[in-house]
Parts: sequence; structure tokens; C-alpha cells
Amino acid sequence: MLANTRGFLWSDVETRALLNIWGEQDVQMALDGNFRNSHVYRDVAGRLGEMGFDRTPEQCRIRVKSLKRQYYQAKEGTRRNGHCHKICKFYDEMERILSSRPQMETQDGVATGDEPLDGMEEEGDGTEPAQETLVERAGESSYTQPAVKVEYPAFPIPVTVNSGASVRQPGAQASLGSPSSSRPRRSRKCHASLPLDKLLERFLEHSVEAEENFHKQEEQRQQLEERRREAEHARELHMLQMLGQMFSGMVTPSPTPTPQACPQRHADQQPCGNRGAVPARPLVIERSFSVGGTTQRNMDSILPLVKSIIPPLMPRKHKGQDGRIGIVGGCQEYTGAPYFAAISALKVGADLSHVFCTKDAATVIKSYSPELIVHPVLDGPDAVEEVEKWLPRLHSVVVGPGLGRDDKLLKNAKDIIEKSKARGIPVVIDADGLWLVAQQPAVIHGYPKAILTPNFMEFRRLYEATHHEPLDSSDIQRSALQLSVAMGNLTVVLKGEEDIITNGNSVMVCSQEGSSRRCGGQGDLLSGSLGVLAHWAYSSTAEATKGTSPAMVAAFGACTLTRQCNRQAFHKHGRSMTTSDMLPEIGSAFRKLFES
Repeated sequence: MLANTRGFLWSDVETRALLNIWGEQDVQMALDGNFRNSHVYRDVAGRLGEMGFDRTPEQCRIRVKSLKRQYYQAKEGTRRNGHCHKICKFYDEMERILSSRPQMETQDGVATGDEPLDGMEEEGDGTEPAQETLVERAGESSYTQPAVKVEYPAFPIPVTVNSGASVRQPGAQASLGSPSSSRPRRSRKCHASLPLDKLLERFLEHSVEAEENFHKQEEQRQQLEERRREAEHARELHMLQMLGQMFSGMVTPSPTPTPQACPQRHADQQPCGNRGAVPARPLVIERSFSVGGTTQRNMDSILPLVKSIIPPLMPRKHKGQDGRIGIVGGCQEYTGAPYFAAISALKVGADLSHVFCTKDAATVIKSYSPELIVHPVLDGPDAVEEVEKWLPRLHSVVVGPGLGRDDKLLKNAKDIIEKSKARGIPVVIDADGLWLVAQQPAVIHGYPKAILTPNFMEFRRLYEATHHEPLDSSDIQRSALQLSVAMGNLTVVLKGEEDIITNGNSVMVCSQEGSSRRCGGQGDLLSGSLGVLAHWAYSSTAEATKGTSPAMVAAFGACTLTRQCNRQAFHKHGRSMTTSDMLPEIGSAFRKLFES
């Protein structure tokens, strides 16, 4: 708080120079009134500047007011006990100036007659008393000053006209004294009687209110910006559709082939004897480009495929029909990751979520949510057999969240992956499960229903383990393709600024807007939701995915959903956002993306 008083401490030389200027007769005449007098202090500050003292009009006004307060208190002290100079250092100078002014009415034994509220004082409104108290405490005296209420009678002020002569404003006295004046006098907002802690409390309340208003305005601005972007995107789509319709109506004449050059026709082609013009195929406009012989498809063409694999909610369904997901992971050190993966699977739409963890982590994970089914078997002697009993009931398995790198747990996770492959269950591998794959790539190599979800560091480890050479990060999409091919065309989801999804044959880039916040646990939310969407995608018909890999469609849906949750949570919480703040956003983000 003392930082606010910077520049308000005055030396004795400056103070005496100020008193010499302020005590001049023309300055005192200009101050004897109720009109605003900021121009007087601007003139005083200017004259101080000419003397080499750089002070603002506000600093001059506060200093004069402080000196007058000390003077009146010293005068009261003289009347009572004869001690004055202990309170006011410049008592003699103030006595010389103020004794020549007409004595005003006093209140509570303290003389008034101070100049009225000026424009600068009114603009300070409520914060000036706290500043003055700090100045006096920091710069001049440790004397605890009592609360002083100052009231000013009405006086006209001389007004300087162009000729330089000071004249009284006509009718000013009548205007100020008349209760029926068209411009009534404003009541002074004086908080000098409030203690410092009350002033600080008010200041904090106003600060909180101002911050809340700022956040509300920022949220409204972001909503307007989002609507603007959506409208712009809709206009682009409309223009593309119009162009597509225009080109589809065009007819391209084909050259008439000679009988010698006529190729062997298929059964569904016209006879070669038909030499007329053949209508050209409609031109399809799609924003795509090639990446090493593969095609990268845009988000607008994939999002309808994700919507098509989502099962409808119907009353005749039974529990577990829309998904029973197993999470393999969770040890003493890491209990949050399996919880985030399991609870996000439930919130996306799975009916049941199982967590297979170590014994010492089970109680902690169970305490996070009663919706989870927790099995404390992962570090037991018969861990694989215990998990294998549940595999016929599970639709997909997520291996890795919170698994840790203990050799025993990694061996059990490897055997569980082998058992899942034997049953044809989709397997999502994340976190420490990817560490296992980097050490033993053969554990998942070539399994078509496997999905790897590395971040950049995990991706680098996998790439160097399979290619035995450093990663070339200059062309990250090509490197992702090479990793997928090296792993037997597994689906790889490389998380980053844009999520790159590839199966070695095609590439999808999820550029859904998220946020710059990268807190721990977001990858677990992605892997849990991906486990549900993978089950839905592999349970759908081939017509639903239109020939696209079900794992690619599921991965694109999970990446888009996670990014949307991240964006919504960041808008509400900003830098303080955590993964726990993203969980409540799953429902609204899902509806916005896939059900609107």
C-alpha cells in the first residue's frame, strides 16, 4: 500500500516554496469559494516547476490539505496544553497565512474555512483519505490523528476574464445560497471518519466487483467472437456448396477415341461404338492435400462420421449395452490418472467403468467416485487371471493411465494386452503403457484394433525405438506415418498443438480450438473417451463410417471432444483450470459437437 504514496514525500525546501506560493494573496482569493479550483493548483504546480520542483497539481493540493490539518490540530493542542510544534513543523508559516484569512465557523473545536471540494478531490472519491493517512504516517509523524469532519460554507470565487482582471461572478452568491437553484450543491463524500481497515475493506470489495465485471465482459466478448467465427465458417461452407453445384452442372466433352485406341471396356461402360460426348463426373470440392502419397481430410468431412457411430438413447436398452470399459492402471503414486480415464468414459456415454489397479491404490480411487467399479488385483499373484475373468464382459480396454514402471506391473499389463488381443477387444494404450510398447514393440505390433495416444516425448521414444535413429521433427506428420507403418499400421494419435491421427494409409488433423493450458490429466480424459468411442465405432456398420477406419473415426471424435472441453473450462477458469474443471464440461461439449 505504501507504493501508492510514491512522489508524495516533500522536503522542507519544497514545502516552504509551496507555502510561499500558496500564501500569496491572489491564490488565497481564488481559493475562497465553493467552485472547483483545480486550475489554482495547476498554476501552483507550474510555478513550482519553474523553481525546479517537479510536482503535480494533485500532489500540491494533498500537501496543502495535510499541512492545514496539522495546523488546526496543533492550534487545538495549543489551546488545551500549549504544545503545537510537536504536531505541525510549519506552524509559524501556516499561522502567518491563515491568520490573515477571515475566521470561519468551527466545529468540535477545530477551525474550518478550508477551500471547497475541487474537481480533483471529487474524482478521488473515497480513496484519498487512505492515501493521506499513509503519507502522514510514512513521511512526517507517528502521531495518531483523530477523525476530523470538515464542512465548508459557501463563498463566491473570483473568475479571471480575458483582460486579466478578477471579477466576481454575477449572481454567484445568490445561486449558491438559494435552495431553489437549478444546480444544487453536491454533498461532500467525506470518509475521513472511517478507520483504515474499513477503507481497505471497501477498497477490496470494489476491486472484487470490478474483477467480476471484467470477467463477465470478457466472457461476453468471447461468446460474440465464437458466434462470429461460426457465422464465418457457415458462410464458407455455403460458398463451397454453391461452387460444387456450379461445377457439377458443367459438361466436359471427351475426345472421340479411334477404334485402334479403344481400350477394353468393362461391363458397366457404354459400348465403344458410342462416340458421343460423355458427361463428366461431378467435381467434388474438398479441402484436402497430400502427405507423402496419403490424403489428409478436413474436419467437416469426419465430424458427420463421428455422429453416425454414436448409439441413440432408447428406453429398451439394458445396462451395459452402450459400453463396458476397463482401465488397467493405478498404483500407489498415481491414482488420479485411472480415475480421470474411467469417469470420462462414463460421462461420454459408457454404462459401466472398471478400474484394475493395485491394492494400495484401490481405496483412494474408490473414494473419488462411487460410480467406478474398482478391482485391487493388478499387483496380486494371479493378476492376469483375475482380469481375464472380466474380459468377456468388456467392450474395450485402456492400458496405461497411472500404471507406473514397476517390472511386475508392466509384465501383468503385457499379459493383459495379449489376452485382450486374443479376444479381439479394442485396446487403447496411453502413458506408461506406451513405455512398455517402446521397450517391447512386439506386444502390440500389427494388432488392427490397437490405438496409441502418445504426446511428443512419448512419440519420440516410440519412433527411436522402432527406427533406431533420431526423430526428424521438421516433418512431424511424415514421422507419424512412418511410426504407424513400423508398428504394423496401428492407429497413432500424436497429441500436440494439432492432434495428428494416422494409420499409415491416411492422415487426419484435428484442429478443433482448445486452449494454451497444459495441465496433467487431459491425456487420461482423452484415452477414457477414446475407449468408449472405439467400442461404438467397431460396433457400427461399414456404411456408418463410409469406408473410413473405425479407429480413426473414434480417435478424431475423442480429440475433438477433449479440445472442446478444454476450451470451455479455460473460458471459465483461465490459468487456474485443471482437468477436474474439464469433467463437468463433457456433457455440454458432447451435445454441441455431436448432437446439435
